[in-house]
Amino acid sequence: MEFKFSEAQERLRKELSEFCGAPRTQDIVKEIESQGDLYSAHSWELYKKMADSGWLGMQWPKEYGGQGLSFEETGILYEVTSYYRVPIRGYTLTSIVGNSLAHFASEEQKKEYLPKMAAGETLFCVLYSEANAGSDLASLQTRAVEDEGDYVINGTKIFTSLGHISHYGFMAARTDPDAPKHKGISLFIIPMDAPGITVNPFYTLGEGRLNEISFEDVRIPKKNMVGEKNNGWRLLNKALAVERSGVVFVAAAQRVFEDILSYVRDKGLGKDPVIRQKLARLATELEVVYLLAWRVIALQSKGLIPESEAAMSKLSSTESSQRVTRIGMEIMGLAGLLKSGSKWAELAGRMELSYNSSLYLTIAAGTSEIMRLIISSRGLGLKPVYMT
Repeated sequence: MEFKFSEAQERLRKELSEFCGAPRTQDIVKEIESQGDLYSAHSWELYKKMADSGWLGMQWPKEYGGQGLSFEETGILYEVTSYYRVPIRGYTLTSIVGNSLAHFASEEQKKEYLPKMAAGETLFCVLYSEANAGSDLASLQTRAVEDEGDYVINGTKIFTSLGHISHYGFMAARTDPDAPKHKGISLFIIPMDAPGITVNPFYTLGEGRLNEISFEDVRIPKKNMVGEKNNGWRLLNKALAVERSGVVFVAAAQRVFEDILSYVRDKGLGKDPVIRQKLARLATELEVVYLLAWRVIALQSKGLIPESEAAMSKLSSTESSQRVTRIGMEIMGLAGLLKSGSKWAELAGRMELSYNSSLYLTIAAGTSEIMRLIISSRGLGLKPVYMT
């Protein structure tokens, strides 16, 4: 095995590092951090600059505005931007939806949406989770009912990142209420300015904004269905497996770890044997999780859909992230509780922000329990009777 990036990939890493570390970029990052929003923020300025550099949808076909590159280049982008704390929620959503469209959408849909997404002109949110259908997403109850040439949608989605500023939503809705719960789901493109849509905000422990979005008799044309009717669950699972690599969480955790290490050195705490053991264990763990994340990306780049491997990486990377911030808090003590803006705050208050923000990582995009279920069923062949 040779763990080595190509010369072109190293140039991309250098370009991204220069962009992310630039004074203007870091000014925006500091402004977002001062507002207490680490993972759910969006900067249109940075988003458009990324688009102008050709970094949105890099792995999409060139005829749809992409560059025809592999998931390895996308992985580099995720890693570098996350390490520099650049807000990439918009990019993440664009990648999730864009890759789904590139794989499963009609030719008309690809031509209509992908070029605008690659140009940074159109932003999608993801409309999957519901109040009673988060971990068990197949239990979703939002209905899409055929009515002449349209579908009429009723229901409520929750935990929707950037739903208040998105132009479109990518929705999973039930189109056959009588079918087994995994069999009666379809995917749709929803204009977020359609009549009947109500967006209400709520805020997480990390102070980031999410949204509850209600749909009351929202009418969309049939052409907005993506893929085959009632086949959305299969497409949904493939799309999620393609997106889960964990490299975003690993890179962010690595940056927090380096902050902790810097604090330990500055405060002369490096002689404490307990602290040394904790840091050594974290360093080892992060190295392992990093390699696991890049294994997933390598499989994705070969055109494979590594469902169980992606679940392993998502599980290990998010739980490692929580351990890093928890140990950082243990080492810093009361100093770690101070928010950005306090004149006594160490590390510009980033430990408090990172700790609170990390708490949702094992819930968002699939809980740790669901990841273990995927690993045991699809990876180990121990399939429960209720999974298909």
